[in-house]
Amino acid sequence: MLQPYDIQFDLDGNGKPAGGCARAVGLEVTFQNGPLGAPGDPNRQEPNGAFVETLIAIARDRIQWYNDNGFGCRENSCAITKLDEALHWLNARTARRTDQGVEGTHKGN
Repeated sequence: MLQPYDIQFDLDGNGKPAGGCARAVGLEVTFQNGPLGAPGDPNRQEPNGAFVETLIAIARDRIQWYNDNGFGCRENSCAITKLDEALHWLNARTARRTDQGVEGTHKGN
């Protein structure tokens, strides 16, 4: 059962993603606000908030923990597979953007 949650997505002055937050019982997340800058750029910033990939990995690890500690089942294993797939595609997007020279920026798609 899904708990109720509140979520806010922010935009910068140019209408680009600029962070936000999410809250639920036992959870408060502040999302990355703005781009970090290109990998290898000496001016690249440190993250200032959570990445979606990190949240997916945390959920995946929690379900795996259930599977490893007496609550293993097909549904949990299928959920883990789909979360692994989500991480795969998000990492593929990052690799493509890195190859295009636009990772860490609001350029490109």
